[in-house]
Amino acid sequence: MTQVRAVLIGLGMVARMHAAAIAASETGLSLFGVMARDPARARTFADSAGNPKVFSGIGEIAADPKVDFVILATPPDARKALLQTLVAAEIPVLAEKPLERTFRAAEELVEMCEAAKVPFGAVLQHRMRPAALSLARRLSEGVLGDIASVEIRVPWWRDQAYYDAPGRGTYARDGGGVLITQAIHTIDLALQLCGPVTAVQGLIANTPAHTLEAEDFAAATLQFRSGAVGSLTASTTHFPGGSEEIVLNGTRDSAVLSAASLTYHFRDGRIETEGSAGDSGGGADPMAFTHDWHQSVIEDFAEAVAKGRPPAITARSALPAQRLIDAIARSARTGTRIELPEDKHA
Repeated sequence: MTQVRAVLIGLGMVARMHAAAIAASETGLSLFGVMARDPARARTFADSAGNPKVFSGIGEIAADPKVDFVILATPPDARKALLQTLVAAEIPVLAEKPLERTFRAAEELVEMCEAAKVPFGAVLQHRMRPAALSLARRLSEGVLGDIASVEIRVPWWRDQAYYDAPGRGTYARDGGGVLITQAIHTIDLALQLCGPVTAVQGLIANTPAHTLEAEDFAAATLQFRSGAVGSLTASTTHFPGGSEEIVLNGTRDSAVLSAASLTYHFRDGRIETEGSAGDSGGGADPMAFTHDWHQSVIEDFAEAVAKGRPPAITARSALPAQRLIDAIARSARTGTRIELPEDKHA
C-alpha cells in the first residue's frame, strides 16, 4: 500500500490505542496530524506520538491536501459539525463507536456521507478478532446447525472515578451508559454472527454501585429474525470485571466466544478451542487490551481509501447495534415489547 496519512481528532483515553496501532503498522500508514480542543494537550500528545502536525482547527484539516483520512475519536456529541466540514472537503472518515448518541442521529451522519459519496467507517474492532472471524466463517459453513438460542453477557466493572469524569455516563455527551458505551461492541458482534433482532423487551437500571445519570446495568430478551431467541445482560457493576461472552447454542453443537478465545462443544464429546484468554478492557482499566484489533480496522480503512473500495466495517453496518440499543432503552422506559423494523439496507 502506498503512503496513507491519517489525522486523529479527539485525544481522550482511546487516542493512545489509535496512535499505537498506527505506529505498529508496516503498510505505509502514518499519523500525519492530531487535533484536540485543548492545544496544549494536542502538543503534549504529539510530542509522545512521533511529532505529527498539530492542527488548530477542523478548517485547517479540511484545507490540507496531504490529509488522506481522519479518525474521529471525540465523544459522540462532538461528531456532527466536524463530519459536516470533512464531508464538504471530501475527506474519508473513520469514527469511533458510537457514531452518535441515538440511532436516528447516527443514521443522519451515515446518510450525509453516502449522499456525498464520502467513505465512512466505524471502529468496531471486536469484529477483527481472529476468534470472531473464525466463528463467523464456520457459522456460514453450518458448524452448529441452526442457532436456537443466544446469550450475550458483558460483566464489566468501572469504578466511580471513571464516571466522575465530566460528561461521562450522561445522555447529552455519551447518549447513555453501559449499553452504548461498553456493550455496543458485543451487541454489534452478536448481530454480525446471528443476524437481526426483530423484537426486544428491556430493562435498564442505575444501581447503587455508581452515581451517574444513565444506566450501569441493562438486560433484555431478544427475538431474532432467524427464529432464535436470546438474552442480554450488560453491566459495569461486576467487580473486578470479566470477559464479555457470546454463547451460541445450535441444533447440533454450541460455541462460546469469550473475548479473544473461542470454544466449541460438540455433542459427540469433542471440545475445540481457538485463540487465548486475555484482557479486553472489562476491568478498572478500560484500555487494558491489545492495539492489534484497532490496527486491523485502521489498516483496512486506509487500504480501502487507497484502493477506492468500501471498508470492511462501514458506518452503515454499525447502525443495527445502535437501533437495538435504542429499542432496549425505549422498551425499559415504556415497559413494553418493542418490534424493530426490517432494515431495508440489509
